[in-house]
Amino acid sequence: MSFFPGKDPLPGDARSSDAVEQLIVPRTVDLGGFQVHRALPSARSRMVGPFIFFDHFGPAVFKAGDGVDVRPHPHIGLATVTYLFDGEIVHRDSLGTAMPIRPGAVNWMTAGRGIVHSERTAADRRDGGEPLHGLQLWVALPVKDEETPPAFAHTAAADIPELREDGMRLRVVAGALAGLRSPVVTSWDTVFAEAHLKAGAVLPLGAEYEERAVYVIAGAIEIGGDRHAAERLLVLKPGDRIAVQAVSDAHIVVVGGTAMDGPRHIWWNFVSSRKERIEAAKADWKAGRFDVVPGDTAEFIPLPD
Repeated sequence: MSFFPGKDPLPGDARSSDAVEQLIVPRTVDLGGFQVHRALPSARSRMVGPFIFFDHFGPAVFKAGDGVDVRPHPHIGLATVTYLFDGEIVHRDSLGTAMPIRPGAVNWMTAGRGIVHSERTAADRRDGGEPLHGLQLWVALPVKDEETPPAFAHTAAADIPELREDGMRLRVVAGALAGLRSPVVTSWDTVFAEAHLKAGAVLPLGAEYEERAVYVIAGAIEIGGDRHAAERLLVLKPGDRIAVQAVSDAHIVVVGGTAMDGPRHIWWNFVSSRKERIEAAKADWKAGRFDVVPGDTAEFIPLPD
């Protein structure tokens, strides 16, 4: 999505436990109908595994006539991951995809050498009372795949593996965790999981992933004796086995993976290992050389000044 007008978040000022390397307080912007909390990129952590962008939007309920209207905009060098807890967003892209994303399903759009997409609330869901709550994440592509052809993959909610035990409901959206493996195909060693924890329930996290972070959607958790409230991204120290315990009923996500194969530059919606590639993408969008989105050609987001 490209509806966030703010700058990168400022670093948090809370004390971290020995298990937490960085505590990131997202920068929050109120867009009138809903709030967006941006945790990555931040001044403290630019990436966690391949995750270079982390937006948590909502929860919100739209008034009659309102909804999401993210006009067509371009991406290169990354994959966007849209995952909803509530509501619906219709994704359209320059490949001709027209796909509603609903709670628990996964839209994984690989931009590669270049793609354009839009994200909107459908006309028949604008009568008032339409909810919206979810995440949009970006994963950087390996250097060898930055110029891959664009692609889109949708995985239904019913196909995401789930575990329910000891007060925990765990869904593994990408990668593997707790004996579950997601069918979602990734180009880099990646983990993305969602967990609902009853008060007192524990989610153990091993050290198999080099970089890991926990984001608290709602409720409160404890790691290494320290409590953490909602809307915090906790970047964990590598190599440690830890336990995430719910202080109250809590809703969290876990993201991470292997450290990327070198640094990445990010500007607007473009990610690349090469600054000159981003400059070329800027020129291409300004000159109208990207493909258009079938069914959504009347408007677009111009290149920022």
